Amino acid sequence: MIVGTGSGATALVLGATVVARWFSARRGLVVGILTASTATGQLVFLPALASLAQNYGWRIVSLTVAAVALALLPLVALLMRDRPEDLGLRPYGAPADEKPAIRTRGNPVATALRALRDGLRSRDFWLLAGSFFICGASTNGLIGTHLIAACLDHGVSQVAGASLLAAMGVFDLAGTTLSGWLSDRWSNRGLLAWYYALRGLSLIYLPFAFDISFYGLSLFAVFYGLDWIATVPPTVRLAAKCFGTERGPIMFGWIGAAHQLGAALVAFIAGVLRVSFGTYLEAFMLSGLLCLIAALMVLFIGSSRVEAAPEPLLAE
Repeated sequence: MIVGTGSGATALVLGATVVARWFSARRGLVVGILTASTATGQLVFLPALASLAQNYGWRIVSLTVAAVALALLPLVALLMRDRPEDLGLRPYGAPADEKPAIRTRGNPVATALRALRDGLRSRDFWLLAGSFFICGASTNGLIGTHLIAACLDHGVSQVAGASLLAAMGVFDLAGTTLSGWLSDRWSNRGLLAWYYALRGLSLIYLPFAFDISFYGLSLFAVFYGLDWIATVPPTVRLAAKCFGTERGPIMFGWIGAAHQLGAALVAFIAGVLRVSFGTYLEAFMLSGLLCLIAALMVLFIGSSRVEAAPEPLLAE
């Protein structure tokens, strides 16, 4: 519970909030860079942590991650600020006459719940949350949780499996940054449709990659890695477009919660399917089909502008 709360509070939603407050231009690119930093951490830590777990047990892995997280606390406290106005600056790319965004006040929990209530009345919210649910199911829930176990089923060692995940991080660093750049210039719905469709095809290919050779898995790592979290920049931009710059990050928080629910559900279901059938084939195929469904869902985001009117934000 503590790990889940911490990762949820410091991951994608926080990045979306930072971008909304500090940037008026090139938001997609900045979201892509911030999101791709996840891949950099994956690249740096995964093989080393897998080696520690194999040689010294899982406890030393937890202590190592905790020590690194604690080392960041003084840097955040000393160097980071909430808004550019705190330093007498304007958001990057904002015109000189642009007024600062109206800040919300009141109970943050109540604000988030009101946002959820309005979101539940919006078809765009359901489409964004539903597609991001599938995103979590096909990444953290399936590949992030079960790829190493699937590798072990096919005679690939634990460290080699972790190295595959690290390789995905390398290509995700490029893929997500490029996705952010593209999301500032291309249709975000179209980009998401391509991303989910290609991810679905790669998951359908994965069971057969195990039977080819380690090079088959390497091809999957390259292809899937480019698409690992490339969905985040267009999803963040669509949330801001549908719900407004100031409220968009709050709505993306709920959309991100759907991502984690999808990850949790499929992590469990994939394990059940593995125990029941003795293979991950069914889990990979099911996730691939879900991604193809998500590719169709995202094409309808924003196609109808009949939305529930959000409550006005109160100024400080």
